Amino acid sequence: MKLISRFTKGGAPDYVFIAFLIILVVFGLVMLTSASSDLAKTKFGDSYYYLKHQIIYGLIPGLVGFFLALFLPLKVWEKISLPALFLSIIFLLLVFSPLGLRALGADRWISIGGIGFQPGEIVKFTFLIYMAAWIGRNRSRAKSVTHGLLPMLVLLGFVIVPLILQPATTTAVLIFTSVITMYFTAGAKMRYLFWIGIVAAVALVALVFITPYRMQRVLSFMNPDADPLGKTYQINQTLIAIGSGGMWGVGYGRSTTKLHYLPEPIGDSIFAVIGEELGFVGSAALIIFFLFFVWRGLSIAKKAPDGFGRLAAMGFSTLIGLQAFVHIGANSGLIPLTGVPLPFISYGGTALAVFLTMSGIIVTISRRRG
Repeated sequence: MKLISRFTKGGAPDYVFIAFLIILVVFGLVMLTSASSDLAKTKFGDSYYYLKHQIIYGLIPGLVGFFLALFLPLKVWEKISLPALFLSIIFLLLVFSPLGLRALGADRWISIGGIGFQPGEIVKFTFLIYMAAWIGRNRSRAKSVTHGLLPMLVLLGFVIVPLILQPATTTAVLIFTSVITMYFTAGAKMRYLFWIGIVAAVALVALVFITPYRMQRVLSFMNPDADPLGKTYQINQTLIAIGSGGMWGVGYGRSTTKLHYLPEPIGDSIFAVIGEELGFVGSAALIIFFLFFVWRGLSIAKKAPDGFGRLAAMGFSTLIGLQAFVHIGANSGLIPLTGVPLPFISYGGTALAVFLTMSGIIVTISRRRG
């Protein structure tokens, strides 16, 4: 009873938001089971290997983070935001050290004490929570170039540069876009947004031109039929998988492309598996659930009584929504292929734990409506 009393202290939480969260998490575990079973059986002799790992290294830590967020006062998150960000940046740099684990041509993982995780996923959380605290403490920073805009851009550089070098360009873009959204929500002038957008677009285009693999992704997006057995293989296979699902899908667990054809069926391409097995109806339902989840999070942000809560809920909801759009868009051929997981759905313990912790903070903010 004391736990329930502590949970509801300050107002009832947004149960609709919680309901959408539960649906997305359960749906993710169910779809991961289907997408990973054959791959896990072939590689490890255990059809539930990836599901067990997702539960042990993602769901359980994520639930700990979620309930910790529910029972910790928001002031605590404000106070620890700077040391947490500093520590996560150190982890971000450690991917280039002997502790780093290279996989699929990228340095995005580190292993400490036999436990591997992605610092890029953690820094999504720590950077947004710090920016919410930093701007929320002094809203005038949003209107100042010297005391707001420039320090924010310098701090962004400490995070974005290591991410680009990993490379994890899409993660860098997601963090940048979410932070800029928070900054202008706090009251920054529109002309700042214009010039930041111009500079960011030029920098991104230049980055594409000077790195062959990024340029190849753009060219593959523009002409997916150019090399269907080579450089455009993945996008063609995702489109074939989604197209094969038709209106109602081929049935849960019956995807054929996930067996031998679809690269990364448990991660970067899991939406294609969903499209094949559950069809247009199932895919559309998932998109609707994401839309309502993000809308509810933004509604919570709008009603938050203080700057920190408003900006934190705004930043987390924006990032989750953008990442879902990027993953689904890349699988559907709407944007160039990227390597980001679908929130709450794709395999990846660090990502699931981080998104659940973010959600716990949003629920806490929902109890303090203005």
